[in-house]
Amino acid sequence: MHRLWLFLGAVAGLLAVGLSAWAAHGTPAGFDGLQRRAIDSALMIQGWHAAVLLVAGLMAERGRRIAHLAGAAFALGTAMFCGAVWWGSLGGASLGPLAPMGGMLLMAGWALLAAAALKR
Repeated sequence: MHRLWLFLGAVAGLLAVGLSAWAAHGTPAGFDGLQRRAIDSALMIQGWHAAVLLVAGLMAERGRRIAHLAGAAFALGTAMFCGAVWWGSLGGASLGPLAPMGGMLLMAGWALLAAAALKR
């Protein structure tokens, strides 16, 4: 199962780089201000959590079972937070509490990763 976190981290990193290039060079005219700041925030969050998914995968491979929970929280939290921000910024209807719930999952993932680091 640790390979799932490694795979998702690599794919999230790939998407973060591709979407960053699009945001820098291919966005439609008038795509700035609040929309641009929201997208930049989502890309930063996605990039950080792509890397930490790799860490969770490596820790899970070493037998840290709680790292699997951290990986799940990071994967789901990243999808929820970044997806909701992208959706809203590209003109979709608000997804309500999806982004804050994703953020809470990301924080839970960090707490779980810290706990996994302290386990023997």
